[in-house]
Amino acid sequence: MMRTVALAAICAALLAGPVTSRAQSAGPTPSQQPVVLDRVIAVINGDVILESDIKEELRFAQLEPFYITPGSDTLMRAGRRLANRTLILQQMKQQPGLGINVTDADVQKALADVRTHLPECRQYHCTTEEGWQSFLAAHDLTEQEVFTHWKQRLSILKFIDLRFRSGIRIPNEEIEAYYKKSVVPVYEKQNQKPPALSEISQRIQEILLQQHVNGLLQDWLKSLRDEGSVQILDPAYGQSSGNPDED
Repeated sequence: MMRTVALAAICAALLAGPVTSRAQSAGPTPSQQPVVLDRVIAVINGDVILESDIKEELRFAQLEPFYITPGSDTLMRAGRRLANRTLILQQMKQQPGLGINVTDADVQKALADVRTHLPECRQYHCTTEEGWQSFLAAHDLTEQEVFTHWKQRLSILKFIDLRFRSGIRIPNEEIEAYYKKSVVPVYEKQNQKPPALSEISQRIQEILLQQHVNGLLQDWLKSLRDEGSVQILDPAYGQSSGNPDED
């Protein structure tokens, strides 16, 4: 998804603006006008983020209704999540000795949970193979894309867990409060019965852990941005604040 290129190539791409396809002729006719294929939105320590990457991130957000409120996502928010994720992945590559290992079985188990408890999946019957394929097609996703994305997601969560979550404990009362405030309304809005708290308490705990370490994570990401080179090239995306949900 992110593409690492030589600095000279990056500079050439930035100077050229949008990536285009142009017919080879002395002068373009109306039917030979440049066609914009993609745009460079940001360069994160040499890793290029394209507009297509951000649109892809928006598609994957369909799988995160408890973390990203349906209908509230924007290109800017997706871009900031992607920029922060790029910084984290770069750090993971520099610390290979942490022993982070996510197996295919881990991914399949996590996706089985998604297929069972994702609110919109109810209408597609995602627990069946036919229903899951229908859901993916409706959201312009492929099974391989989702598998790869979810494996990366689990790897990042393990990395964050090793780096920040030591000593953090989530009390049952906090899990129950989140369930009533943030999970139940999502299902009620779609006139569906929510799953029992016991069925999704582990996933809620994961979300709450992310929230607890958010301050530490933001400070760390800010230091990474300050120490490295983070260029947001499209003014429409602003400057990354470190808060993936901030407009």
